[in-house]
Order: sequence, then C-alpha cells, then structure tokens
Amino acid sequence: MLTGKIRNEIDQLWEKFWTGGVTNPLTVIEQISYLMFARMLDEKETQKENTYNTQVALGQTPTPFKRIFPETEEGQLLRFQNFGSINKGDELLKHLRDNVFPHFGQIETEANDSINADMVAFMADADLAVRNPAVLQSAIKMIEKLPLDQSDVKGDIYEYLLSKLTTAGINGQFRTPRHIIDTMIALVEPKPTEVVADPSCGTAGFLARTMEYLNRKYSSEFGVLTDEDGNKHYTGDKLTPYRDHIEQKMFWGFDFDDTMLRVSAMNMLLHGVPGANIHYQDSLNKNMQQHFPEQVEDFFDVVLANPPFKGSLDSEGVNPKILDHVKTKKTELLFVAHILNMLNVGGRSATVVPDGVLFGSSKAHVELRKFLLENNQLEAVISLPSGVFKPYAGVSTAILIFTKGGDTEKVWFYDVEADGFSLDDKRVKIDSDDLPNVIEQYHAYQQAIQNNKPLDKWKDKTKKSFFVDFKDIKASKYDLSLNRYKELVYEAEEYEEPQIILKKLVTLENEILDDLKALEDML
Repeated sequence: MLTGKIRNEIDQLWEKFWTGGVTNPLTVIEQISYLMFARMLDEKETQKENTYNTQVALGQTPTPFKRIFPETEEGQLLRFQNFGSINKGDELLKHLRDNVFPHFGQIETEANDSINADMVAFMADADLAVRNPAVLQSAIKMIEKLPLDQSDVKGDIYEYLLSKLTTAGINGQFRTPRHIIDTMIALVEPKPTEVVADPSCGTAGFLARTMEYLNRKYSSEFGVLTDEDGNKHYTGDKLTPYRDHIEQKMFWGFDFDDTMLRVSAMNMLLHGVPGANIHYQDSLNKNMQQHFPEQVEDFFDVVLANPPFKGSLDSEGVNPKILDHVKTKKTELLFVAHILNMLNVGGRSATVVPDGVLFGSSKAHVELRKFLLENNQLEAVISLPSGVFKPYAGVSTAILIFTKGGDTEKVWFYDVEADGFSLDDKRVKIDSDDLPNVIEQYHAYQQAIQNNKPLDKWKDKTKKSFFVDFKDIKASKYDLSLNRYKELVYEAEEYEEPQIILKKLVTLENEILDDLKALEDML
C-alpha cells in the first residue's frame, strides 16, 4: 500500500500528462516506465561505481564491471541524475528523444545484472510521446522523488499506475481487477518452488500479484513493516532460500503486444523479479511449438489466466496440439485446451472463462467440457456476477479451477452475488463481498475431500456453494452452468379470498365516488 503523499504525487503527475496532451492511459504508463528505467539504470551504475571505489579505498583489487554509460561528457549526460539538470525544456525533449532513449538499445547486460537482456530488449524501441516540455520536467522531478530504493514499495507504485487503465485493447484484453486476481491466486496457492505462467499476460497482473502473495505468506514477524499511514509492507524475508528460482525461473508470461510486454517486464522488475520470462508470443499460434518447445506441454505447475474472450482464429495457424483436444476457432475454448497442455500432470489452474464455455451446445463446447471432466479434475466452477469486469465489458463469466490428469468425481459450485464493489460502470466499494467466503469454503471443501470427511455441508443445492456429482453433469451433456443445478426455494404467497378482495374494491370505488361528489359541490 502507498502512503497518501506518494498517491497524491502520482495523481498530480497523471493530471499533467492528461492536460499536456497525453491522454491514453497506457501511453502515460509507458512513458513513466521509460523514465523509471532510465533512473534504475543510473542507480545500478552508481552502485557498481561505489563498490569499485570502496574496494580501491580499502586497497583491494577492484572488481571490473561493464559500464552502462560511457565515461565521456556525452555519455554521462545520458544518466538520469544528469539529464534532469537540463533547464531548457526544448533541449531536454530533444536530448531524451535523440540520445537517452536510443541508448537503451545499446546496453550490454552481464549475467548477474538486476536488469537482464530481455528487459533491455523491450525498452530498445522506446519512443518519447511527450511533446510538452513542462510535463516532461514534472515527470522527471516526480520520478526522482519516488522511493524506488524500497523494494516493498516499488511494486505498489506500479500497481497504482496500472489501476488507472480504463480502456480495453483491440484484441479483447483488459485489466483484471486486483481483488479477482488475488482470489484466484488464493484458491490455487502457488508455492515458491513452483513454475507459474500466464499465456496472455497483458500487464503481468497475475504474475506480479503472485509475487505479492508469496511476500505476504513468507514474511516473518520482523519482515512486516508499517509505513507512516499504517499500511503494512511484506518483505518476504523467508523467501531467501528460493530467491534464485523466483528471480530467474519461476515466472513466465506470453503476449503479442509490445507495449504490454514492456509494461509487464517493468511490473515484474519493480516487484523484485528481474529475470521474469516475459516473451513476445501468440500463445495459440503453431509457432509456439517452435519457439518454446519445452513450455508448450507438461511444463508449468500453475497457470493463472484471463484470456481474451472475443474473436476467432484461422485454424491453420493454431498449434495442432491444441486442436487435438478441441477443433474450433473460438479463442476462449482454445485457451482452456492450451492451458491443459501447458500444465504438468498434477498442475493446477484458475482461469476466467465467459459463461458460453460452460453451457455452449456446439460440438466443440461439449467436446472441451467432456475432456476437462473425464481426462482431468475439474475442481470448481465459481460463477461471477456480470458487472465484475465493468467498465471494460459486461459479459457474464466464471472462474474454472482444474487440475491436469485423473478424472472428475464431483464439481464444486459457488454463486458469487457480490464482489465488494457496485456492479455498474462506477464500481464503487460496497460492504457486500462473497469472495473471502469463496476462498474459505473452497479450502474447507478440499480439506474435507483430502481427509475423507463427510461433504454434507455442500449437499444442499439451495445454498451459495454446493457440489454436483459427475454422473449428473454427464447426464446434462456436460453442462457446467450453475443455474442448471442450483435449486430455487419458492415461498408460498398467501392471498385473500376473491369475495373479500371484491368487497374491498367496491368500498374503494364508493369512496372515490363520494370524493368526486364533494368536489363537484364545491364548484
């Protein structure tokens, strides 16, 4: 959580971008990312210089290092701490556009760098979209003040920036609300030894929030810090034995939008994962098999996703291994099949799907659900209210929780009626929220199954949560819509006898006539 001061400073900068002509939220975040990147490069150089100078002062043989910025006057002017001193706004604009940003693509990283080659590659084609010198100078001053040296705050800063994204992309992608992401992560409980992926990562919300989940879960009593506003910050100090794995091997994200990839890489870097495997790749395309032959099948322990819903693909371009499970052009079906391929046997996923996946009657819809139930373990179907993704979209959705391999005996359903926010375009905070209960009930249900305890608590299909036996789902053509199985309780209405109702109507009619007669006498 951010302090109110930092939040206000970001809000003020955002307003300056807006009034200065940069009105696309994603462009604003991209421009701020470039400037953050410039500052982080400068700080990395400074840290190496300090280490070198300290070794010299102690009479030790200094450790040589590869410089990011040449030691020439022009080279040093590329550093964040120096170009901010250019007072003339027009000169500053020209310097960043012609010198600083192009330098990003010339940086050579070392194996142990906190900023890796992939991150540099994403920033290589940085373009300055700011045309107002005053806005640029304000942005540099604000970024100079941000506490980017505090690892537990950097991620919060970027999360707050990303919360301002309010427009959907042309491919149907949109930012998944944090509380929905956090619920999905809490349901599948990733571990620091596992490998986690998002096949349509967008801004890397699922991956970054997984890192935050691990920090919360693996912080000791002394690893929880409290800021001036009373917000808690989790350092994840108990994750030390797993750091190498977390920073280099744990997180994988795929997307085919360059802007999203830059934002994703920066998001992960600021969340303390410099070596996140963020890659340019259409996950459904057959060239995934060529580019990532290991990752395309039996590789990941956890997959978290909210894939694009709309659109259909040319089947000739789709990875044939996906079509082995479902022959269709619909992306929402293809992604579920692809996720099943990506998972290790025993691997698990929480994936958002549109309701049509649950009850669609086409051959492809039924085929996919049958495969999901008979060749894997579909653990849960969590029905979400239709306003959860407003203002981006009003489509009704559900979260599928499934494990690769085995077969399904029972499916647990939960009818979410409220997620803590109003279900209109404003999405203001309200008191009613089912999501904490979803997490509690799901884990209680899973615990009961593992311990061979009675499941009577979830037999009643009139409740919010209940289970359905596989044989009943199979008899319903593998329909997974909650309303197919939920039983409604109708309360009997009691009405008066017709004669009594008629007598009351006559009395009322006479009263009306008396009032009209009195009004007529007054005229």
